[in-house]
Amino acid sequence: MKTTFTDKQIQILEVAELLFAEKGFDGTSIRNIAKEAKINIAMVSYYFGSKERLLESLIFYRTSDLKNQLENLLHEDLEPIEKINKLIELYINRINSNRGIYRILHFEFTAKKRDQNLLAFSELKKGNLKSLEAIIQEGQNKGVFRKDVIIPLITPTILGTFFHFHMNKPFFENLLNLKTEDLYNNYVKTNLTKHIQQTIKALLIYEN
Repeated sequence: MKTTFTDKQIQILEVAELLFAEKGFDGTSIRNIAKEAKINIAMVSYYFGSKERLLESLIFYRTSDLKNQLENLLHEDLEPIEKINKLIELYINRINSNRGIYRILHFEFTAKKRDQNLLAFSELKKGNLKSLEAIIQEGQNKGVFRKDVIIPLITPTILGTFFHFHMNKPFFENLLNLKTEDLYNNYVKTNLTKHIQQTIKALLIYEN
């Protein structure tokens, strides 16, 4: 798997992301991508080999640097709960800023047609889970976090709250008077993120 991409490859990846998110993987052809990117159809095959490899490269392009950010977070001079709060900020900001790729991933995991293409993403998720485990274990060793925390369920709790909020966007926009996209994004960045941080803290910290 390539770990770096040229400007032309990134252009193709970003066009593919828009089309996959709008029409689905099966509803998008290499010809569609080439036409939208204003390049020769042969260039897509030259750079990526196939549409499946293009999808795999897109997933890696959009998700791999989170792994590096989480690994760096492990070494920051912060208390465990501060690291958890920062981890939640990273997750929510990443997902809210890259809704297209997560919509594609949802389609792909639901369809279960291309499990092989999702293996790389599954491996990335395992690595991210190890970073989360390291932070929680640090807190447990310090006597700050509970010992009975079910660590693999922490990430679904974070992401599930966000995705429920986002999938019901019109309802919450009306309920919370979020009339513009900027107001919506700011609410996600502040209020929703803080709510999730408080929820996770309640799961991790011993009751008084």
